[in-house]
Amino acid sequence: MSVFMDLNLNYTKEKSQMRSVIETAAHLGFSTVAINHVFEPTAKKKPEFPTPTLINELIDELPVVQGRSRPIRVLNRLTVVMSDSSHFRPNAAEYRGFDLLAVQPTTEKLFHAACMLYEVDIICVSVTEKLPFFFKRAPVNGAVGRGVVFEVSYSAAIRDSTRRRYTIANAVSLMESCRGKNVILSSAAEKPLEIRGPYDITNLGLLFGLSDADAKDAVSATCRSVVLHAETRKLASGIIYTMKTGTESSSQQGAPPSDSDAPAAKRAK
Repeated sequence: MSVFMDLNLNYTKEKSQMRSVIETAAHLGFSTVAINHVFEPTAKKKPEFPTPTLINELIDELPVVQGRSRPIRVLNRLTVVMSDSSHFRPNAAEYRGFDLLAVQPTTEKLFHAACMLYEVDIICVSVTEKLPFFFKRAPVNGAVGRGVVFEVSYSAAIRDSTRRRYTIANAVSLMESCRGKNVILSSAAEKPLEIRGPYDITNLGLLFGLSDADAKDAVSATCRSVVLHAETRKLASGIIYTMKTGTESSSQQGAPPSDSDAPAAKRAK
């Protein structure tokens, strides 16, 4: 059974509304969600840097996921909207409190740097306006090779017909460059009515140009790889180790030794 995730629930100061969005996500079958804090610095005025949401203070008891016997998992995510290279600081201490780190570049130069250089988990594709640049395969393939994913959100298409055209056009342009690889679909919902079920999102992925398998991965397997990528990014490296199970070792102890295990002088000729 697939584990579905929505890694973009827009943060709102209204705690009751935030709780309703998380409860709706659990009812629709999402096992993991991320509260997204957007930071958009400008040249005129630097806004206050967001702080991670304390889940224990937001919800006393996490809702149980529909069809599963365990509560929903809630993560904190930071998205930095970049109009200048100085807006993203890779080693900033403020970033460490968030589980996921995303950037939304607004120029082609910043998009290239995000794909090839920046240590992030997600690169967001703008859905509120027509992109001022075209996606090129070289930086897109570079991001795919580094394990960075691209995100397309759909709630803007629900709110406004003009943004619906931008969402579809920008998403189709991205799919032509990345060929459906390393793409996640999320809601960016601010209200419970803006969230759609996992299979509705899968059908939306087909409209964007994804295949059946890639559309399903966009709300399940690829999202899981994002969470794992974020965990290894914090550790600076990933470590894999293997160990023998007890049943495997006991079966090997009871089995007769093979010719390859016997001494060279006693092997059968």
